[in-house]
Amino acid sequence: MKRLTSLAVAVTALALAGTAAAALSPWTFVGNGVTCPVVSTFSNGVLHLEKNCTTPTNASAGATITGLQGQTFASGSFTLAGASQCQGGSPRFNVVTPNGTFFLGCNNVVPTTNANGTVTYTFTPATIAAAGNQVSFPTGAITSVDVLIDVQGMADLSNITVNGQTQVPAPGPTTKAQCKKGGWKSFSSPSFKNQGQCVSWFNHHH
Repeated sequence: MKRLTSLAVAVTALALAGTAAAALSPWTFVGNGVTCPVVSTFSNGVLHLEKNCTTPTNASAGATITGLQGQTFASGSFTLAGASQCQGGSPRFNVVTPNGTFFLGCNNVVPTTNANGTVTYTFTPATIAAAGNQVSFPTGAITSVDVLIDVQGMADLSNITVNGQTQVPAPGPTTKAQCKKGGWKSFSSPSFKNQGQCVSWFNHHH
């Protein structure tokens, strides 16, 4: 019995560790030969995204949600500053699994308008069905998840959640090991250009 209890505690600890590892990592993308000012910043609980060029331009702004690999996508949500920030299928979650890439856009569910004028978009099998099953709900183990815009305009997203966990940028590294094997890429507050910069930050703060 004691061994089973210890095993259960260990499994629970691993599950919590996996949850805690999930974090937003803001990014911007501009295709080769394209000139387009794009912005992705996180401040005061808000992910601010901008695409300052025409929608067909090969550019986007968003954030990767790290630490979800191997999980199943059960639910997701985000709140926009106003309904006008939902433009077509942006912002949206892009969920990649071995079964394909699933696009969950703000126009694929019926939003909830909050008392302060913000608007919340929740993605579950039930909300997708209630809006007419315009898109397929993700199946299979998660390979990657991003939240992004790729249409002209801007969006201010708060309360970004996946599987019930609110997503915010990861804090700086607490061990040098977290900087290695590409781990430096997961930090955005502060962000790092390479592993050496990540290790240097750790050395100066610990």
